[in-house]
Amino acid sequence: MTTQHHSTNALRSIKHQFGDYLGLMIALLLMIGLFSYLSQYFLSLDTFTTIANEIPAVAVTAVGMTFILIIGGIDLSVGSVMALASAVAGIAMLQWHWSLLPAVGLAMLTGLLTGLVNGAISVGWRLPSFIVTLGMLEVARGGAYIATDSKTQYIGGAIDWLSAPVAGQLSPSFFIAIAIVIIAQIVLVKTVFGRYMVGIGTNEEAIRLAGVDPRPVKIAVFAITGLLAGLAGIMQASRLEAADPNAGIGAELVVIAAVVIGGTSLMGGRGSVANTFLGVLLISVLEAGLAQIGASEPTKRIITGCVIIVAVVLDMYRERRRNRRSH
Repeated sequence: MTTQHHSTNALRSIKHQFGDYLGLMIALLLMIGLFSYLSQYFLSLDTFTTIANEIPAVAVTAVGMTFILIIGGIDLSVGSVMALASAVAGIAMLQWHWSLLPAVGLAMLTGLLTGLVNGAISVGWRLPSFIVTLGMLEVARGGAYIATDSKTQYIGGAIDWLSAPVAGQLSPSFFIAIAIVIIAQIVLVKTVFGRYMVGIGTNEEAIRLAGVDPRPVKIAVFAITGLLAGLAGIMQASRLEAADPNAGIGAELVVIAAVVIGGTSLMGGRGSVANTFLGVLLISVLEAGLAQIGASEPTKRIITGCVIIVAVVLDMYRERRRNRRSH
């Protein structure tokens, strides 16, 4: 009976995930169709390669945010951590004359340490991650300003090759982002660590009673998110060819929007990295389409904000239906 119950739940979960995936694909195709109708230039290889080469930083950060939301947390500091990581890399390359790879390693280590601090404080003192990461948002942004002396540090050709088109006009950053999305989805679906994340977000007390300490898992998730934000900072710096202390302002909102649009629950316990990537594509296509039809910046912000609100409302209804079915 128990085996049959688990099988039924697993089948239901697969149906829900496939339904979310199908819905996102339909929404993406409808959006592409709408902007292709509104702008004769939208449906072109140039448009799609431009979108693909602009999404790596958001996609990589969204992977970490998916993990964070699945365990029932949130990280508001990722945009500032991106800026801090790129500033650290800029110092390493411009002042210490490091080559790119060690500078990338230092930037990712910076992100990892900020994530560890977020996780250790949130978990150790049982504080809401919302408040802790809001504090880190300010700390990291201040660190980025201090590191760059509040000025954009131009790095130039030493870093721009990460965003330079190579195979099929796509950049190395794009291929790195796709690899991370695939690996993260496998970790989430096929590993014990992934099952622990879902279990913690669904019922942390049940995980604890099963003999698993959720604290190291939660801290590890925050650390992974910081690490990925550090890598995203490098990707962003490669596009700008510079370390900009103002880079990444508001990035956390775009990332959270993409993750929620992708169907990851704000309540924890449910999410998909693959669907998050579709959410990133939806946001990017929306922004590119609005730019091509000549929408003003305020209009773009209003429309994007409305899309986020609709995604949150849909998430709430999904959660209620899920709760009704489980009872």
